[in-house]
Amino acid sequence: MRIRVETRAGQAGAETPHRFCFDGRDVKIAEVLDEWPGADYRYFKVRGEDGNLYILRLDEPRAEWELTMFQVPMAGARAATDSQ
Repeated sequence: MRIRVETRAGQAGAETPHRFCFDGRDVKIAEVLDEWPGADYRYFKVRGEDGNLYILRLDEPRAEWELTMFQVPMAGARAATDSQ
């Protein structure tokens, strides 16, 4: 899913996501948990101020961002306790 991302200068001047918008929702990033390179991509695992986890992918040659994963942390915990 394509998203609109606002960035700011991070380590060594590289741009990191600060806020993003998808499906009419505006999510401010509370914390960048991890960052790693891929072939022509950079990935960011972030926690939004809404408490959800997201993985954002930057297509560097095209300067396009995508949301590749969205997780509500409590959903997994509820499913584990419901099955016991």
